[in-house]
Amino acid sequence: MGEGAGTRHYCFGCGTRNPHGLKLDFRIEDKRAVAEFRPRVEHQGYPGLVHGGLIATALDEAMGWAMYTLGVWAVTGKMEVKYRQPLPLDATATVAGEVVRNRGRWLEVRGEVRSGGRLVAESQGLFMRLPEEKVAELERMYLAGGQGSSLDDQDVAMTPGDAEG
Repeated sequence: MGEGAGTRHYCFGCGTRNPHGLKLDFRIEDKRAVAEFRPRVEHQGYPGLVHGGLIATALDEAMGWAMYTLGVWAVTGKMEVKYRQPLPLDATATVAGEVVRNRGRWLEVRGEVRSGGRLVAESQGLFMRLPEEKVAELERMYLAGGQGSSLDDQDVAMTPGDAEG
């Protein structure tokens, strides 16, 4: 698959065209990136339970989307996950991420997965800002062309810069 407008839809976490992905559809709520996570049978670890690696992936994606609240493009540098209880395959969960401290080149973030009001897992991460030349490249790919964001085929629903106001 070549690079360009279509490739942005293949993100494993939020891409709408990746048949194996989580298809997380993020929105911004009070400076937090929030999405519903609906596990599928192929997400199973132990029988009837979501694999912990996929919970970590959802947390990483939520923390990554939290960067948009600051208009920042960044990647995961370090991440720690604490699992509090198993997530059944038939449950719907909410995953959220937020930036807790902006340290210039580095951003401290946290995330959580909740189901039925109960904490399933929580995470802390350190994200590194991307160099300006990479940001420019990504902005051309994701924001140009009017072909939508990674949230289906809507016009850019949440992009760096738009999230602040």
